[in-house]
Amino acid sequence: MTGYPPPEPRPTVTYADCTVAVVPGYRPLHLDVHLPPGDGPFPVLLWVHGGGWLEGSRVGLPATVAPHRFHQRFLDRGWAVADVDYRLALEAQYPAQLLDVQSAVRWLRLYADQLKLDPARFAALGESAGGHLAAMAGLTGTGDTAIQAVVNWYGAVDFFAFEDLDDPTSPPAMLFGGPVSGRREFVAFGNALNRVHAGAPPFLTVHGTEDRIVPHGQGQAITEALRAVGVRADLVLVPGADHCFEGHDDIGGLIEQGIDFLDEVLPGK
Repeated sequence: MTGYPPPEPRPTVTYADCTVAVVPGYRPLHLDVHLPPGDGPFPVLLWVHGGGWLEGSRVGLPATVAPHRFHQRFLDRGWAVADVDYRLALEAQYPAQLLDVQSAVRWLRLYADQLKLDPARFAALGESAGGHLAAMAGLTGTGDTAIQAVVNWYGAVDFFAFEDLDDPTSPPAMLFGGPVSGRREFVAFGNALNRVHAGAPPFLTVHGTEDRIVPHGQGQAITEALRAVGVRADLVLVPGADHCFEGHDDIGGLIEQGIDFLDEVLPGK
C-alpha cells in the first residue's frame, strides 16, 4: 500500500483534468479523463487508487503496475479511463470516500455526451483500498451512480476477516473512526461482503495467493457470496503473488484479462 511512484507518462490521447466535486472545507476533488481516438461512445473505466485509505492519489499506480502501460492498454482497446480522487481517511471518515467516487460517476454521466462516453458501460477497477471502494460503488450505485461491472484487485472487501479488529491505529479503524470491534454495525454498512445482493453487477476479482496485506481468502469469499445470489463473479488467483501482485512477472497479462472480462460483460452495440 506504499511506494507509489511518480505518475506514468500521459498516453498520447485526448486528456482533461476536471473538477468533479467541491466539498466545503476540503480540497476540490478532481478526475483525469483519458479518451481513445475515435467518435465513441466509449465505455469508461474508473481507476480507483489504493493506499490503505490513508495515502495515494489519482495520478499514482503501484510501483509493480506502473511499468506495464495500464492506461494505454485500455485506450488501445477502445476504453476511456477516468482516474478518480477521493478524500483520505484522515481528511474525512467513511462514507466520504464512497460518496466521492459516486460523485465522479455522476459527473461522468452528466457530461457523457460531451466526452463521448457510453453511460450504459461504466466499470470500476480498484486496487486494495480502491478495490473496496470499487466494490462498494458497484454494490450500492443506482441510477446516475450505477456501475455496470467491477474489477477488484486484491481489495479489502471484508473488514471482519482482519486480525487487528481491536487496533485503533489500523487503517480500517482510521477509515471508520475507531476499532472495528467496537463499530460492527457501522463497519457492516461499509463492508462489501455484507452488501452483496442479487442485482449486483458482474465482478472479476484478481488476488495473489501470497498476499500478506489482504489475504486472498477475502477475494474468494466475495466471489462465493456473489455466485450464491446468482451474480457472475470470476476469480483469478495469482500463484505466489503478494500485495500489488509483487512477485508476479506478467502484470500486463492481468491487465489484459481485466479488459477481456469487461469487453465480455459490457459489449458494444
